[in-house]
Amino acid sequence: MRKFTSLFAAAILGSVLTLGCYEYLKKDEPVTIQYVTEPPISKVTYLDKATGTTTVPTDFTAIAEKVTPAVVHIRSTQARTTREQNQSFDPFRDFFGTPRNYGPSQSSGSGVIINASGYIVTNNHVVQGADVVDVTLNDNRSFKAEVIGTDPDTDLALIKINQTNLPFIPFVNSDNARVGEWVLAVGNPFNLNSTVTAGIISAKGRNINILDRNTQEGNTAIESFIQTDAAINPGNSGGALVDMNAGLVGINTAIASPTGAYSGYGFAVPSNIVSKIVEDLMKFGVVQRGWLGIQVGSVNSELAKQYDLEVNEGAFVSGFAEGNKSAAKEAGIKEHDVVVKINETPIRSSSALIETIGRHRPGDKVMITVNRKGKEITYPVVLKNRDGNVGVIKPEERTGFVALGIDVEDVDAKTLKRLELTNGVRIKTLGNGKLAKSTDIRDGFIITKVNDVPVKSTKEFNEEMKKKKAGELVILTGTYEDFPREFNYAFRM
Repeated sequence: MRKFTSLFAAAILGSVLTLGCYEYLKKDEPVTIQYVTEPPISKVTYLDKATGTTTVPTDFTAIAEKVTPAVVHIRSTQARTTREQNQSFDPFRDFFGTPRNYGPSQSSGSGVIINASGYIVTNNHVVQGADVVDVTLNDNRSFKAEVIGTDPDTDLALIKINQTNLPFIPFVNSDNARVGEWVLAVGNPFNLNSTVTAGIISAKGRNINILDRNTQEGNTAIESFIQTDAAINPGNSGGALVDMNAGLVGINTAIASPTGAYSGYGFAVPSNIVSKIVEDLMKFGVVQRGWLGIQVGSVNSELAKQYDLEVNEGAFVSGFAEGNKSAAKEAGIKEHDVVVKINETPIRSSSALIETIGRHRPGDKVMITVNRKGKEITYPVVLKNRDGNVGVIKPEERTGFVALGIDVEDVDAKTLKRLELTNGVRIKTLGNGKLAKSTDIRDGFIITKVNDVPVKSTKEFNEEMKKKKAGELVILTGTYEDFPREFNYAFRM
């Protein structure tokens, strides 16, 4: 397989993740996600008299006319850039936490209206770090949008404009999508509004290692992309991949290219993942993700030979989450088992497992079938959340202290030991909150103390920050993995 020199998110100037307050929906607001129920638009078939076979015509005009009005152009603006990519690291400047000032920056992408009430799905990297999000409809009307929620693990975001009776694209079941079927990609590449390209589904379940990952409990990023040869370019990010039903089969997200422009390989998040993420953001303000608590890898011939496996495909269990966080281990699954089926869905790779489990919430019961030394065994497993229980994750528990505009995560024991630390929480993503605007802190910073009080978990960090009053001086002490020395960042609440 050809090795690409780089993988590009298909948007211009992706920036910092927006992680301010998540917007809760009013209970009385009628919000629904639509699904295709109509028969395919392309109902006419042609008979090839020579072979006696029928073919579907390749006239996509009716589909294009139906879906184009529901694909929007998104411009995200940062009032100021708090950090630069690939910047030189100045230990003196970063030690004292002095702020930098840069001019405004802007990114551009696409979005898909998913219901008449103004809810729009796009990519997280299209709106990340934005102070202002502008949406331009196909009829050239423009509106300010609010970010309802984001999910960096799938690179998806949900935004909303204050309009009703909008055209929208309903979802279809992406599991039913077949390799070789026609699809259209709709978006705004290179700021060329309302562009439609055609191609086929080239593959399913692609893992291209483009999303950030957390190694503490295995991969948190969910990559099981639909691959298409429909032309996708920078600016297409967040646009629609539709099938012959004019239904949403995926959200265009990335391209694989040696140049940064289209070279035949585009990738979309499957609609079944998108719909689950959207439902969670609408209902909870944050994604509720079920966890098996296992570390997995895809079975190949080398792995099968090394561990004397009786199967040549599946998800190989190489380890478990620490403590009581592994629902799979509690259910009876063992190391070196190969997961071959979840409920009735065959599992042929680790990405397929991550995608399938990613559609479930904590507390959901799934039937996991493993192959153990040639024998298939099925275990009922009740999925947990990242904290090791089955409760609902609240936004403030996952995003750190909201006013700081950061997302923090626990640090695994192996990393702590390597850095000679006993405790700490890592800044996973840095938005435009008080911390970024007041200091020169970078994401990846491991916070060990808040005003000399050690913090061992995200929960402890949240509790310490909630004690701080407006105007109070706060000093965060910690270190970086790539520059292991102590840093202090001071700011006022």
